[in-house]
Amino acid sequence: MKAFIFDLNGTMVHDMEYHTRAWQQLFNEDLGGRFSWDEVKPQMYGKNREVLVRMFGPDRFTGEEMDRVSLEKERRYQREFLPHLALLPGLMELLEQAHQQGIPMAIGSAAIPFNIDFVLDNLQIRHYFQAIVSADDVTVSKPNPEVFLRCAELLGVPPASCIVFEDVPKGAEAAHNAGMQAVVLTTTHSEAEFAHLPNVRHCAPDYTDAFMRGLVA
Repeated sequence: MKAFIFDLNGTMVHDMEYHTRAWQQLFNEDLGGRFSWDEVKPQMYGKNREVLVRMFGPDRFTGEEMDRVSLEKERRYQREFLPHLALLPGLMELLEQAHQQGIPMAIGSAAIPFNIDFVLDNLQIRHYFQAIVSADDVTVSKPNPEVFLRCAELLGVPPASCIVFEDVPKGAEAAHNAGMQAVVLTTTHSEAEFAHLPNVRHCAPDYTDAFMRGLVA
């Protein structure tokens, strides 16, 4: 028995540049920051509230203000990314073959439901996933394993039977902490940045190579 768990942003769709751009614009133009691209990019993981705390400290915003800023950021991201929205090459074929073979699949993402719905419904791929765990469903973000353990629980499979698809080191580390193997998409980070993680089985820019095809052979 095996199951596939997919992170969303940067793993299923190549959109992290758009997230980073939306955050940087909002930080600097709306919130008075002076953050460079290189300062913003490493912070692109975890819940939106966590991103805001890392960039501005714990006392700058109320919870209500963070939710409002977060939603505005996602609106800007979606507006800019929609014309480019597409699955990474080879992923549709992988999803369809896994579906035909009865391999259970889930999404485990730090994205809010507003963004997960944006991808799944515009690309009409919701039917492939038996479970979706979003930022709203966990208390602690990656590298804490909660999101992936919750996916395994909902799929009804043991963690050791899960393969996690990720694009950031914190996500692959969360998979390791959950006792799961990881396959890395190098859309956001280089292969070398994952070298310290013993659970990474493979790195690739998309889903078209022989290793990916072999997962559903």
